[in-house]
Amino acid sequence: MFAQNLAFKILRRTACALLIGGAMMATASAAPVANTHCLTECKPRIGIVSAFGAEADILLEQTRNKRDWKINGNRFTTGELRGNQVVIVLSGVSVVNATMVTQLMMDHFHVERLLMSGIAGGVNPASHVGDVTVPESWAMQMEVYWNGDGSLPSPCGAAGDVSCLGVKLATDNGKPRPDFKIDTPNGPASSGLFMRDNFVMNATNAPQGEFRFDFQADPEMLALARTLKPALAKCGPKNPSLCVSVQPALRVGGRGVSGSAFLANPGYRAYLYDNLQAQVVDMETGAFAQVAYANRVPFIAFRSLSDLAGGNDFKDVGAFFGSGLAETNEASVTLAFLEAWGRRSRR
Repeated sequence: MFAQNLAFKILRRTACALLIGGAMMATASAAPVANTHCLTECKPRIGIVSAFGAEADILLEQTRNKRDWKINGNRFTTGELRGNQVVIVLSGVSVVNATMVTQLMMDHFHVERLLMSGIAGGVNPASHVGDVTVPESWAMQMEVYWNGDGSLPSPCGAAGDVSCLGVKLATDNGKPRPDFKIDTPNGPASSGLFMRDNFVMNATNAPQGEFRFDFQADPEMLALARTLKPALAKCGPKNPSLCVSVQPALRVGGRGVSGSAFLANPGYRAYLYDNLQAQVVDMETGAFAQVAYANRVPFIAFRSLSDLAGGNDFKDVGAFFGSGLAETNEASVTLAFLEAWGRRSRR
């Protein structure tokens, strides 16, 4: 009798387990498949990163159906902007902040494309305050090998070979790029600062990774940017009495550069233009571009010029600081791009 009761209890428990397991399987099969690449919200979006609050505020004001998410102290705002589902975040100044916040966005949201929107310093002397630049590529020129003099470093044998240290000098046509020369009363003096390539790894180049100097903006997004005809202002909204003398223009192409130093050195600015043909310099976009490349996400960056980096030889500098002209024009181009991209996506 005891054996029969025990057998009955075992059968009943087994049946219950099978029923519960079946129900769980049915529930699991009916549930949507979660995107394993988003920890917070998984709707496909364009990720927009800005460094300064004034840049992001203009975009946030026009975002509809907003919702804020606080992640590690950072505020991410989701919503709809000019027909696109977006997530917007303020990174703060510096390559480190841009790197951390952009990767945080990639981890917590389903970001299909990335867009950097902000202000920067001009490098090309032909540019003007209020111009908006959209470079084809971005580099981080302050990733350097600092040698003791202007001779090519040779710690691994041949001149220019630093591979045994796990790094690689940046090259142009197979030759290391020249170091920065400092102007002195006795003429130019070598600084020993030689630019390096950045090491980057992603799913396509693992496990060996690769060294890269430039990170390319998305060709499809660049092509659309070239078609834009935004109305750029000559006077900013904060102080309409401060206006630039030259009509600002949208300039697509060339190279942008980013570094950890706030550039206030006209000699180094000239070095960047002469050796890299750089158009614009900031402290975030190069790092943002590397994160995009590492995550295999297409990106584009819009940067409006506030001044000529490292000098007062850029006319109308006061127009930026007094009127908010640069961020207004940058936002105008960003919004025009998003509107055009939204129409394209709805076709």
